[in-house]
Amino acid sequence: MCLFQLKSSAPCLDRNASAPTINGAFREQRVLSFVTYPIIDTLGGAGLASNLAGDGQYFAIFDDGHHRQLPRLTSGPFQYKTHAYENLKKSASYAEGTGHAMKSARYSKEQFVKDLVNECEKDIRRCFEVGAKRVSIDFPESRSASKKDSRNPWTGADLLKTFIDLNNKVLDRFSAEERANIGIHTCPGGDCDSVHSGEVPYAALLPSLFAMNAGYFLIQLASEKDKTSVYKQIGESIRRDANGVKQVAFIGVTNPLNPKVETADEIAADILEASKYIAKDQLGATDDCGFSPFSIDVKPKHGSPDFARDIAMQKIKARVDGARMASETLDV
Repeated sequence: MCLFQLKSSAPCLDRNASAPTINGAFREQRVLSFVTYPIIDTLGGAGLASNLAGDGQYFAIFDDGHHRQLPRLTSGPFQYKTHAYENLKKSASYAEGTGHAMKSARYSKEQFVKDLVNECEKDIRRCFEVGAKRVSIDFPESRSASKKDSRNPWTGADLLKTFIDLNNKVLDRFSAEERANIGIHTCPGGDCDSVHSGEVPYAALLPSLFAMNAGYFLIQLASEKDKTSVYKQIGESIRRDANGVKQVAFIGVTNPLNPKVETADEIAADILEASKYIAKDQLGATDDCGFSPFSIDVKPKHGSPDFARDIAMQKIKARVDGARMASETLDV
C-alpha cells in the first residue's frame, strides 16, 4: 500500500482556525479500505475483477471480534485496477494523500512476485510524478506475522522475513536519493478503534524492520505500554547507512483509537524521552494509525465519525505544536 504526502491547505485542517497549513496524510477517503483498494473499486461500482473471488483468507482478526478479508486470485496476471496516483490526482486539491495495498495471491509464485513488484514500483513512481513529496508503504502485517493466531494460519507461518525481502525487492528499484522519500509504516492495526496484534512486542519485529532499505519509518508508539524500551530498541537498530540512505524513525505520539486529545506538553515529553536513545538527526514525530482505515469504520469509541474527524484535527495540531516545542528544547 502507498500512502502519499503532499503540502496543501486541506479543508478539513481548517477546522482548527489556529492550525497552519501542515503536512499530513489522508489515504482512504475515496476508497473502501486500505487493504483492497488497488483491486476492488467498490465505491466506483465495479466490484471484484474477473480473476478474483471473494473467499480469500483473513487479513486480520481484531480484538473486538470483527475481521477483514482479502479476495483470492484465481488466475493471472495480477494487476491493479486502481493505482494510488489516480486517487492522489483527484484528492490533491483537498487533502494530502490516499493509498493502496495487495498482499497475497498465487498463480505461478515467481510470476506473481514479478507482477506485484512491477505494480508497486509503477505506483510509487507515478505518485511522485503527480506531486507526492513522500510515499509510504503500509506494513501492518509486520506485527501480525509474529502473532501465531490459530484462527488465522498465515500469522504462524514465520513470514516476516518473506515480507521484508519482498518490500526490499520494491525498494531496490529506486536510488538512494529516491528512497530518502520512501518510507515504511508499522502498527498493530487500527480499525473500528480496535487492534489486531497489540500483544506482539516490538522485540519480535526489531531489528528486522530496519533491514528494509527505506529512508524513514512511521512507527506506532503512542498506545504502547512501555514506550521507553521501544525507543531503546529503535536506537540500537536504526541504520545510518541503509544502502546509501540514512534512516529516520518517526515515532507515534498521538493515539487515533482513543478520543482523549494528547497535550502538546505530553507529546514534547515523549519526543524528548525518545531523543535519549535515538540520534536527533534520525528522530521525528507522527501519529499512530487508525484515524479511518476503512470506509465503514464508524469510530465506536468516539461516538461518530464526524466527532472523530474533529478529534483527529485536534490531535494533529497537538502533534505539530509538541514537536515544535521539543525541537526548540533540542535545538534542532
